[in-house]
Amino acid sequence: MKLAYRSLLLFIGVLTASLFSLNANAQLLRNTNTFTRADSLRGSLNSFRTAYDILYYHLDVKVDITNRFISGSNLFLFKATEDFDRLQFDLFSNLEVEKVVYNGKELRFDREFNAVFVDFPTGIQKGAIDSFRVFYSGNPMIAKRAPWDGGFVFSKDSLGKPWVATANQGLGASSWWPNKDHQSDEPDSVLISVQVPTGLMDISNGRLRNSVDLKNGYTQYDWFVSQPINNYSISMNIGDYVLIRDSLQGEKGLLDISYWVLKQNKEKAKKHFPPNVKSMLKAFEYWFGPYPFYEDGYKLIGAPYVGMEHQSAVTYGNKYENGYLGRDASGTGWGLKWDFIIIHESGHEWFGNNITAKDLGDMWIHEAFTNYSESLYIEYLYGKEAGQEYIHGDRKGILNDRPLQGPYGVNKEGSGDMYLKGGVFLNMIRTIINDDEKWREILRGLNKEFYHKTVDYQDIESYISKQSGLDFSKIFSQYIQHKNIPIAEFIWENGKLYGRWISDVAGFDMPIKIGLVDKEYKFIKLSTEFKEIELNGVNSSNFRVDTYNYYVGLLFD
Repeated sequence: MKLAYRSLLLFIGVLTASLFSLNANAQLLRNTNTFTRADSLRGSLNSFRTAYDILYYHLDVKVDITNRFISGSNLFLFKATEDFDRLQFDLFSNLEVEKVVYNGKELRFDREFNAVFVDFPTGIQKGAIDSFRVFYSGNPMIAKRAPWDGGFVFSKDSLGKPWVATANQGLGASSWWPNKDHQSDEPDSVLISVQVPTGLMDISNGRLRNSVDLKNGYTQYDWFVSQPINNYSISMNIGDYVLIRDSLQGEKGLLDISYWVLKQNKEKAKKHFPPNVKSMLKAFEYWFGPYPFYEDGYKLIGAPYVGMEHQSAVTYGNKYENGYLGRDASGTGWGLKWDFIIIHESGHEWFGNNITAKDLGDMWIHEAFTNYSESLYIEYLYGKEAGQEYIHGDRKGILNDRPLQGPYGVNKEGSGDMYLKGGVFLNMIRTIINDDEKWREILRGLNKEFYHKTVDYQDIESYISKQSGLDFSKIFSQYIQHKNIPIAEFIWENGKLYGRWISDVAGFDMPIKIGLVDKEYKFIKLSTEFKEIELNGVNSSNFRVDTYNYYVGLLFD
């Protein structure tokens, strides 16, 4: 009777608190997340976007460094997915659309915020493969703290020479070049032609096809990306670069490795880059499968900001130091044994570039798996205990302020907890599966099943559930779609131990490891209703819960 009465009281209390919390959260959302028409145009898939599928871009741009001015064009090659006579592409409103040309004629267009709508008078039929070119110019947005706020970085290197780069994840590639700016539609290939002042080089994604002195004070560099690529990965890096060549015999053969660094940093890079890069590639091929872009090679490029995961063109600005700018956020010391930017940003080649979230609301897919990859890298080099210690150390940075998943259709990511909490969550999923080889097969399988594809929350949860043979739907929902962690509540009645979950998700039933002090843990499946926990010899002072591998709250009575 005591247990039932207490359960009723607690249910009423939790219900009241939940209603209060829902009201408070709704008010908070009204105050902080008021979405606009511009947000919807940027983040949603309306019929003017879904009507065409991008096959190829040829981005051709000139960079006037002195005036911080860009000008050029982009060719859109597409396939019509339905009949249409109007489509949307995207370009920030501070940049001018000079003209849109189709079959040699200029098309009518109009602008709404950062969206551009183009009319095709004769219409385009479903199945047609066609193209148009957009000419544009202007002063692009300048990043104040790249890569966090995004935009162009105009700077000088230590010798006073220009050093320019782009970084625009979240902000959008349309902040500096016209494109269909939605993560769900990746071009199958891209030609990137960049004109820079002669004496400097541009290093972009893919492989260098050609460089031509234009005899007008500028040199053009043509880079070709032969694999599907998300828009925000397409980048420019302009400076006085030199090349250090390397290679690695990997799972798919010989992988070309290129280090592009400023001349004055060449000797530091020759010493620092290879051991970090090669150990990273070996570790991640072990855990995740072959590097996803053998055809385009792997590049590490010196940049005037801390770093970014641009596909086949990872940028680097970590001062040739281990840790993150010399620090270890986990506080364990394991993070000081390797260069954080090289390992983390390169991990995105698998999660972020190979597997890309369709909507920015699922950016947690990129960051959770890549944060977790740091632990797996440590495990590969130093053993499982070291990797577990590192990921556990990440917990102190978790805020539990918002869900990891953001709202769909408005170009809005979820909480910054997607990094640390996301990694801790994945380690907990591994613990529940309780089969390390199966877990490795799942990680490799994700990169095979969704090779060069865009995905969403349901794709990832369903795949892990199916391959593990366990239903993770409620567990994913609690940790990804809600900000709170579940609380395991335990009470004693008549010498017996009872337990249950307090959670946001109805019917939450995650198994958890419980045991006696100095005894092995046992998996116990709790639900949101109290149930007796049967452990021989258990009493109020000798039972324990595995909170090292489980990120949960505890409540004892």
